[in-house]
Amino acid sequence: MRSLVSADGIFLPPPLDVDGYLECIRECRERFPELRIHSGVELGEPHWWPEAFEALIRHAGFDRILGSVHCVDVDGRYQYIDGLYGKRDPHEVIRIYLAEVLRLVESTLPFEVLAHIDYPVRAWPSATAGTYQPTAFEDEYRTLLRALARSGRILEINTTVPLHAEIVRWWYDEGGHAVSLGSDAHEPAQIARGFAGAAAVAEAAGFVGGRRDVGWLQR
Repeated sequence: MRSLVSADGIFLPPPLDVDGYLECIRECRERFPELRIHSGVELGEPHWWPEAFEALIRHAGFDRILGSVHCVDVDGRYQYIDGLYGKRDPHEVIRIYLAEVLRLVESTLPFEVLAHIDYPVRAWPSATAGTYQPTAFEDEYRTLLRALARSGRILEINTTVPLHAEIVRWWYDEGGHAVSLGSDAHEPAQIARGFAGAAAVAEAAGFVGGRRDVGWLQR
C-alpha cells in the first residue's frame, strides 16, 4: 500500500478496472439468468473532477450512477468529513458536509441517485455531542432536498445508519418523486440489510408505488 501514497501523503489509487468489472457482470448474468443484475457505480465528489466523470461513464455505460460526498475541501486540502470531528463543532461539520452535497446536486453531472445524504452521521460523536437530531439541520436539509427534487434525481435511503424518517418526509414535502434503497454492503451478507424497515419508512412518507425494474419506490 505504501507504493500508492505520494511523498506528501496523498493516496493515489490505481485506475478503476471498468472492463474487468463489466466482464464480471456479464458472467454473473449468464450464470444467474433468473436474477436482474444491473451494473452501477458510486462516484465520490464527481463535481470536483467533471472531465474524469464524463470520460468514465461514456466508456462504461453503467445502468445506475450514484453521486456522493465523503470529503470536503479544508484549506485547499481534501479531507474525509469524519476527520473534522474533534476539530470543529459537530453541528458545523454537518453543515459543511450538507453545503458540499448541495454543490454536487447543483452541478449538471448526469448521475441519477444521491447516495447517503447523512454520511457524516456514521461518525457522529454522541458521547460528547449527544444524540444526533436531524431537526437541528432542517433548513439545510430542506434546501438540499428541494434542489435535488428540482434536478429530477432520486434520494437514496441508505440503511447503514439508517436514514431518519424525518428526512424522508422532508424529501416528500419538497417534491421528491422517488427513493432508492441502498445497503452500502461491503460484504455479501450485508446486501439488502434493513430494506424492510427502509421500505416501511418510505411508504409512511408517501412513497407507495414501486418500480421493480429499477428498484425505486415512487410517490
